[in-house]
Amino acid sequence: MATQKSGSSKFIIASGSFVAVVLILGMLYKTGNLSRQDDFELMGVIPEQIIIETVDQIPEMPSAEIPQPIIEPPAVTEPVAVVEEEPVVEPEPPAKPTAPPLPTLDNSDNMVRNLLLVAQSPKGLSQWLQLDDLIRRSASFMDGLARGSVSDKVLPLGAPEGRFTTHRQDNVIWLNAGNYERYNNVTGILLSLDMKNMANFFHKIRPLLETAFAELGYRPRQMDGIILQTIDNILTTPVIVEPLKLTRDSVVYKFANPELEALMPLQKQLLRAGPENTRRIQQQAKALREALLNP
Repeated sequence: MATQKSGSSKFIIASGSFVAVVLILGMLYKTGNLSRQDDFELMGVIPEQIIIETVDQIPEMPSAEIPQPIIEPPAVTEPVAVVEEEPVVEPEPPAKPTAPPLPTLDNSDNMVRNLLLVAQSPKGLSQWLQLDDLIRRSASFMDGLARGSVSDKVLPLGAPEGRFTTHRQDNVIWLNAGNYERYNNVTGILLSLDMKNMANFFHKIRPLLETAFAELGYRPRQMDGIILQTIDNILTTPVIVEPLKLTRDSVVYKFANPELEALMPLQKQLLRAGPENTRRIQQQAKALREALLNP
């Protein structure tokens, strides 16, 4: 089966994202019979077994640096010398604008909702943001995405619409292209997010994110590396325009092409969303990467 590689490295969240981005990508897996698989799917239509391993040591994650935006100090007007006998009173320099203090990590949910939700926000986004402990959840979710895994237990973002369907032809199982439309709603929510605003949101809450990642054992540069690695995983997902051939082991469907089956779970979820949705999500990922690296 032919594959096409998407562009070079560049969300999300959530927000996930991030939500975006983050946000940009929750996908659910499970094993079990076909009649119940849709209860746990988001960006995946083929149930797969989730193996959650407890690790004694934190795996080495890439270090990177997302540059901070440069805030120019306000210009100070030079006093004009006045030749008079009376003393010259120099004008006071204008006060530098100060951002309101951030809440504590434990009390940050309302701030996140207020910053991300606007009048035109899609209904699905407001539903995602009804979860509690949003920043901690996003940090843990992105930690998994950077390693190519997805956890619906950390950030459950809902299930795709309709039912998963396949068809057989000459004893070959094919994924119905109509399944791709089941993910249009989720993709639409991600596309509604302005990536420049998401980058600004990231810089605004960065101290809280660093605290959440520190609780997971990561340094700030590792946090930046995790975010950029997540974006790279999305951008390196192949876009498959040909019909997808499947195999079935008991109730579990797999890609018949071993190269596709060997992809990261995150990347296989994107494949199952269809080529058009994958391209749209990758465009958002590129925009987010550009906004983060060029504040």
